Amino acid sequence: MAKRPTIHDLRRMKQRGEKIPMITCYDYTSAKILDSVGTPMLLVGDSLGMVVQGHDSTLRVTLDMMIHHCQAVSQGAKNAMIVIDLPFATYSSSDLPLSLKSAGRAIAEGGAHAVKVEGGRRMAEVVGTLVASGIPVMGHIGLTPQSIHMIGGFRVQGQTQEAAERLMAAALALEHAGAFAIVLELVPAPLAKQISEALTIPTIGIGAGAGCDGQVQVFHDIMGMYEDFLPKHAKRYAKVADVIRDAARTYVEEVRDGTFPADEHSYMKSREFSD
Repeated sequence: MAKRPTIHDLRRMKQRGEKIPMITCYDYTSAKILDSVGTPMLLVGDSLGMVVQGHDSTLRVTLDMMIHHCQAVSQGAKNAMIVIDLPFATYSSSDLPLSLKSAGRAIAEGGAHAVKVEGGRRMAEVVGTLVASGIPVMGHIGLTPQSIHMIGGFRVQGQTQEAAERLMAAALALEHAGAFAIVLELVPAPLAKQISEALTIPTIGIGAGAGCDGQVQVFHDIMGMYEDFLPKHAKRYAKVADVIRDAARTYVEEVRDGTFPADEHSYMKSREFSD
């Protein structure tokens, strides 16, 4: 059995120049598959609100939903580090007790090994509080989907000099507060590379170029299961939706025309059933 990566292993991977793959995951079966190929980190992301539940944003996801999905992932992944998103309105720099309670539930009930929080310098106190309580924290800056109404849409961040300086300052503040890694989402590749080189902790990019220390992608995007929209930064490695559609169509046809179930799919004797 492979050794489950720790936050210290991830830092050593950065030091060695070893890239860190991460994939979102929301259920037991997918977790087993992703774990079996050696994926070092799985993210139980609040993106499940969109790709699993069909909402147009992550804002309707609750902590109970996140814990429910994380419990399933933790049953399937025995070798990967599991990171869980704390969803919208379950943590705040103005309510540290709420933040600690939410993170504690995510770890204790969900079975995650770390939590992820969105936000820059204003989240430093939250990160520090959680880390001081023994909870590893991954930061997330750039496009922060939980702030989509403030940002004004899914758009690239850090495009002006001032905005770039803010992101660099945010990354340094989160590292100083104790974050073990930081997700950079929809950040110009040159800026993401600069941030990655300025930090001693790993950066995990999504739409932030190859200069990051690792990459994270949404499972349903790269497997070709979510067909509503494919982000520019996502690559489809398979067309699983087509495979499922074809298989389901064949099943429906065979049931209708009576070719399924055949004798080999049926119990012909009572003894077969008891055995």
